[in-house]
Amino acid sequence: MHVIVARQGGGVVLVASDEQASALGLVPGMSLVTARALHPALSVHEAAPDADRALLDSLADAAERYTPLVGVYGADTLLLDVTGAAHLYGGEEGLLADARTRIQARGFHLRAAIAGNPVTARAVALYGAGGIIAPGAEADAVNDIAVAALGLDPARRASLERLGLKRIGDCINRPRAPLAERFGKDFIDKLDALIGRVETPISPRRAWPACVAERRFAEPIGHEEDIRRSLLTLAADLKRILEKCGQGARALELAFFRADGATRMIRIETGHPLRDPQTLLRLFREKLDGLSDPLDPGFGFDAIRLSARHVEDFTETLTSLDAQEDFEAELVALVDRLAACFGARSVQRLAALNSHSPERASRLIPAQSVGALALDFSAFAPMEDDAPVRPIRLIEPPERVEVLAEVPDGPPIRFRWRRVLHAVIRTDGPERIAPEWWRMPEGTPTRDYYRVEDEDGRRFWLYRDGLYDRETGTPRWFLHGLFA
Repeated sequence: MHVIVARQGGGVVLVASDEQASALGLVPGMSLVTARALHPALSVHEAAPDADRALLDSLADAAERYTPLVGVYGADTLLLDVTGAAHLYGGEEGLLADARTRIQARGFHLRAAIAGNPVTARAVALYGAGGIIAPGAEADAVNDIAVAALGLDPARRASLERLGLKRIGDCINRPRAPLAERFGKDFIDKLDALIGRVETPISPRRAWPACVAERRFAEPIGHEEDIRRSLLTLAADLKRILEKCGQGARALELAFFRADGATRMIRIETGHPLRDPQTLLRLFREKLDGLSDPLDPGFGFDAIRLSARHVEDFTETLTSLDAQEDFEAELVALVDRLAACFGARSVQRLAALNSHSPERASRLIPAQSVGALALDFSAFAPMEDDAPVRPIRLIEPPERVEVLAEVPDGPPIRFRWRRVLHAVIRTDGPERIAPEWWRMPEGTPTRDYYRVEDEDGRRFWLYRDGLYDRETGTPRWFLHGLFA
């Protein structure tokens, strides 16, 4: 006998029990002390809700072989919209039999039903005999089901049972007004949903993909060449769908459904809308080659699905002789390949922010973010002396240096950094940056930045912290960056 327990309130109670324990009266809600007093040989396991949810999510992933629209209800129920999918399995009976076989192969007991309404299907599966409910037969299917199927709170459910309304059929033909007045309008809404009078949509755990291309195989495939050929075919199918809509994919997902029920999903993102099959194939191969957990076909894949999770308008571009446009296209392709191999968050670029402070003037963002690759290359153009105004990378935090200047508020002529003395032969500045009073505390000193070059040709970005004789009598100097 096995039970699962959890701490509730001030004690430990049963939250689940196996069939043998339930037959002996050990039901959820009973205290563990009472249960052990009745049956000392009881095997007790602590509840692990996070692990239960992860397991349910894995089953939901596997259920996507039937439909991309899968919803999770509570801690033990999956709701699937299989509209238009039953014919792939020889009808609803075949689909139900296939699902039952796959779930049982993974060691689970499945209670399932198919109905025109997800609320009806769930009630018949959990509280009835399961099976297939024909359209219009919802009321008959739930007639003998307990009122617990309505999902009411314990107080209202107890009130119904005291009135002799123990089955759904006892409530269907009763006058609506008295029931609504006593048990609330939501009671009537739940009842109407249960008998199919009200359409109840499924809340999917993941958004419905914009476009889908799928291949099912009579015999599972596992060879690399077969998989590559299938991916190319799927990419070509997806391209035709995207072309009809005038769109390209920005986020794609490749789902592999193994014959033993296991599921593996591979996701990639792109820097701009794509639909070229060869490009998509190359990106997915980069992703597959870079996986820390390689794709394992096991006994083979019997279905593969390619979905466009996010799409944008696609604009055809003509081949140009402009070297700048060619460079930008190559940059986008490179970012896509790196992101596919190492992950979108691992490939980043700097984005400008509206701030005078060098520390806040930019931030790192994923290079594939919307608009991230629309770079203004003029910002990287060199000055007349072939040096940018500011270094691309800063030293954080700025490092203290010892400086000798001809006048206290003038540029440096020598400075010592990391025990090395540098003689300055050229300076440019100052670039004065006042503190941002709306962000920084009162009294934050002004900075005067200088670009300096030493006798060996090395270039540095120094600043004097505080205006001499106005903010401080002994200003300090810091090195904030190096010019490559």
